[in-house]
Amino acid sequence: MLELFIGNKCFSSWSLRPWLTLKYHAIPFTETFVRLRQPDTPARILAVSPSGRVPVLHHEGHRIWDTLAILEYLAELYPETKLWPDDRAARAMARSVSAEMHSGFMEVRAQWGMNLRRPKAHKPLSEAGQKQAARIEQIWRDCRARFGAGGPYLFGRFTAADAMYAPVVTRFDTYAGELAPDTQVYVDTVLAMPAMKEWYADAAAEPYPEPRPDE
Repeated sequence: MLELFIGNKCFSSWSLRPWLTLKYHAIPFTETFVRLRQPDTPARILAVSPSGRVPVLHHEGHRIWDTLAILEYLAELYPETKLWPDDRAARAMARSVSAEMHSGFMEVRAQWGMNLRRPKAHKPLSEAGQKQAARIEQIWRDCRARFGAGGPYLFGRFTAADAMYAPVVTRFDTYAGELAPDTQVYVDTVLAMPAMKEWYADAAAEPYPEPRPDE
């Protein structure tokens, strides 16, 4: 049995990615919650994750940490899910944009923190943040234009790339205000996923005060 350790659904953006993937593909797993921002949080996470961060996946005595590594592990463990595109060029692009999200867009992350409790309202970005947000939208357009003909996601069907961008979809929905029509379509597509709706509902039900709605 897979066991996925995650943080608060309201703001643990990295936790969302593998959780969403497992739920979308109806892969059985145990969900173990570690509340963040508590005095004992570092010790609790270190007990299960060598990186000291969540998410971390436990399976058959192995510990797989870091979101992208978990997605790669799931792609190998469940090849029928086709978490990466079949076409070599599409697969290369999917891995490229996933890696770019994994290591980049720091201004967008910092200025538009994932907070599902925050009321929707436009929040301007710095110049650097605006450039990064524009780059994200361009990635979505390019993926859809080149490889998205087979369905509503970046590469037609749902892939690891969609999982990697799901947290920033919530940020665009919360902070971006009026979106370009094509960007809005993609944001709406991801938010309409039953698994995303379940995540949002679970986040709304969390009784913890963190994060505040104004964070």
